[in-house]
Parts: sequence; C-alpha cells; structure tokens
Amino acid sequence: MNHFIIALVPVLVLICIGYGLKRIDFITKDVWAGIEKLTYYVMFPALLIGNIGKQNIHGTPWQEMFLVVLVVLLIAAGTLLLLFKLQSDMSGKTFTSVFQGGIRFNSYIAFAISLAFYGKEGLGLAAISAGFMIVMVNFLCVGVFVIFGNQTASSTKAFVKQIFLNPLIIGCLVGWFLSLSGIGVPGVSADILEIIGRAALPIGLMAVGAALKPRLIKGHTKAIVSASTMQFILKPGLVVLLCSALGLSTLVTGVLLIAFISPTASSAYILARQLGGDVEAMASIITLQTVMAFLVMPLWAFWFLV
Repeated sequence: MNHFIIALVPVLVLICIGYGLKRIDFITKDVWAGIEKLTYYVMFPALLIGNIGKQNIHGTPWQEMFLVVLVVLLIAAGTLLLLFKLQSDMSGKTFTSVFQGGIRFNSYIAFAISLAFYGKEGLGLAAISAGFMIVMVNFLCVGVFVIFGNQTASSTKAFVKQIFLNPLIIGCLVGWFLSLSGIGVPGVSADILEIIGRAALPIGLMAVGAALKPRLIKGHTKAIVSASTMQFILKPGLVVLLCSALGLSTLVTGVLLIAFISPTASSAYILARQLGGDVEAMASIITLQTVMAFLVMPLWAFWFLV
C-alpha cells in the first residue's frame, strides 16, 4: 500500500495546487475555462491516440477487458436506475447527477496513477480500458439525460450530435484504427503526440482541483452517498470478481480497478450545466468523491494490488 500512496501523492499535490490557484485568483475563471478546453480538445485526445495507437492489442487480453468494462457499466447503470425508481423523493434532474457520479470516471486521475504505479505498460493498458469506457459511459449518460433531464428536442438533438463529435471518443476511435490496422503511430507523429499528451495529466489534474466546490456539499448527502456507494464499493467489487473469474493478471486487474475506483470526472459538472441537470448536486458529488478517492483507493490497493 505504501507504493500506492506514494503514487497518489503527486496526483493529490497537483489537484491541491489547482484548487489553491483558483482560490487566490492567481488564474482567472476565464483562463481556467480555456485550460479545461485545451486539455479536453487537444491534450487528452493526443494522449489517447498516442497510447492506444501504439499498442499491439493482439498481445493483450483486450476481449476480457472489454467484457469486464461492459458488464460492470451495465450492472452499475441498471442498479442506479432501480435505485431511482425506489426513491420517490429524488427528482429526475438530481438523478442525472447521481448517475454521472456513479458511472463516470476521472481519466486524468486513472491515467496518472496507472502510470505511477505500473509504468508505461500500465499507462498503455489504461488507454485501452479508457478506449472502451469513454465511449460506453458517454452513450449511457446521453440516454439518461434524454430520458430524465430537463431538455427540449433541439437540445437533445444538439447533444447527440455533440457525442459523435466528442474529442475523447474521436481520440479513442483514431487510436483504435491505428492499432488495429497495424499502422501504429508512424514517424515523428509519435514524438509530437507524446509531448502534447505528456502535458495532459499535470494540467488536467490542476483543472480538476480548480473545479472543486466544497461549499456546495452541504444539503446533498443522499445524492453523494448513492453515487459514491456505486463508485467506490459496487463497481470495484464487480471488477475484482470478474477479473478473478476470467483469470486476468494482477497488472490488468490493477489497471481496471484503478479506473473503476477513480472519482467521477469534473466534466460531469459542465454536462449537468448544459443539459439541465442538478449542478449543485453534481458539484458536491465531484468534490467529495475526489477527496474520498484518496482515502478509498489505497484500501482497495492494499487488499487486491499488493
């Protein structure tokens, strides 16, 4: 567990730096918005293309990894829908935030910890698992917003269109094409993508810190508990059971477990704001889960990764 905690320290420090810079207004709100946009549209897609594209997935248990991701996400989505039906006092608007809080994962944190704990091999496998997760998670969340969010037909149509132009999905698809076609990441493009992608993690983690809103936590206990129980207990438990049943290695199990115990993505707040979700509940879930992750993740690591 000590190795895992050591791997977490730089991640936590970068998040705290981002939070501190935002609190003292060292970087203005408009600049932070630009940083988030740059990371989301340029740096992180480059990281995904570079790491997925250069993987020879034929040497990895990608079918089993895909199966684990698919089963865990479908069970999680079904359980959250059942929970919503049983809680008559929860509005559809709040449910969209609970759903995102229980389904999404912070890829910046997952990638940073996989790299720190398992090195480049871990980062490569994390990119493969993210290639599955990002696409599935976005389609699940779109469906929930369409059904339960406060949207008009035009906004629903616009968001569905946005999904097909999602830079992370495009990055995954380009990476998969390069990998499966055997083209790989040719020539100098590998160096370019590596340099751009290398900046995604530290800058993305600081942006996570800047997005935290502790003052909004009060009053959203039920939403936080519902989403966090799914995020930190049910999903990782399913991952361990499925990986064990499929006979996956400690490395592959560790990478998948890290992804599924990462807190929800800070981008969930932006989606909630754009699509009529409960933005205060979403901000509360993101903030508390980010803090909780650094207490919960070492415990899972102690039990299953050492």
